[in-house]
Amino acid sequence: MKTKVWFVTGASKGLGLSLVKKLLAEGYRVAATSRNADDLQQAVGAGPDTFLPLAMDLVDERNVEQGIRQAAAHFGRLDVIVNNAGYGLAGALEELSDAEARGNFDINVFGSLNVIRKALPILRGQQSGHIFNVSSIGGFIGTFPGFGIYCATKFAVQGFTESLATEVKPFGIHATIVSPGYFRTSFLSNASLNVTQHEIAEYRNVREAQSVHQHSYNGNQPGDPEKAAEVIIAVAEQQEPPLHLFLGADAYDLAVAKISSIQKDMEHVRALATATGF
Repeated sequence: MKTKVWFVTGASKGLGLSLVKKLLAEGYRVAATSRNADDLQQAVGAGPDTFLPLAMDLVDERNVEQGIRQAAAHFGRLDVIVNNAGYGLAGALEELSDAEARGNFDINVFGSLNVIRKALPILRGQQSGHIFNVSSIGGFIGTFPGFGIYCATKFAVQGFTESLATEVKPFGIHATIVSPGYFRTSFLSNASLNVTQHEIAEYRNVREAQSVHQHSYNGNQPGDPEKAAEVIIAVAEQQEPPLHLFLGADAYDLAVAKISSIQKDMEHVRALATATGF
C-alpha cells in the first residue's frame, strides 16, 4: 500500500472520480467528497480500509472542518489535498446576475479556500503535504466569450495558489495549480455547466461560443481524464513538484499563445510604459 493519504473534493464524476479510482487502484488511501456520500460510495465501490466517502457542503466552514477532521482521524494523517470541486457558468458579463456570479465564486473560489484553511493546520503539524488546486486553462487565458465569470474564478485560483505556495514553503508543503485543457468529462453537460437565466439577443458571439461548447466540444474533448489522473499522481510523488501544471496539448498551445501575446504587448509599449519613474 502506498503511504500517502489523499483528500479529493468533487469526486463523484469527471476528473475527480477518475483520480480517486486511479489512486485506489495504485494502493493509496483516499477520502473524497461529494454532495451525496452514498452516490460517491456507489460510484467508487471501495471498502473503508482504503476509501472514505464524505458528504460536504463546501460553503459551510463547519461542515468542511468536520469532514477534514473525520478524514484525518480515519486514516491517521492527510498528505495530498485536491481542490477539484467546481462548476462552469456560461453567460456574458452583462447577462449574468449578481447571484449567478457570486454562486460561481462561492464554490470555485471560496469553497477551495475553506478546504485550504481547515487542512493546513494538519499539514503544518506534519511539516509536509501537497495541495493541488484545480484551475483551468481558462484561468490563464480568458478570451472565451460567455465564460468571463467562470474564467475569473479560475484566475482567482491561480492567484491565491501562487501566494499559497510561497506562504507554506517553510512548512515543507507544496502547492500546484492544475490547468487542464479540454478533457472528456461531463463538465460541459447540463449537470456541470450552468447557463444564465437572462439571455440578451444581441450577444450572438456568446451564444455561438456557448453552443460550440455544449454541442460540438461536449463528448469530443481530446483529453483522457484517466491519463490526467496519472499525471497528477506522478507530480505528487516528485520531490520538487511544479507550481504550474498545464494538462493537455491544447492547454500548452493556449498557454504559449497567451505568453507570446503578453510579450508582444509589452514590447509594443515598452519605451512609453517604462518611462514612468520620478
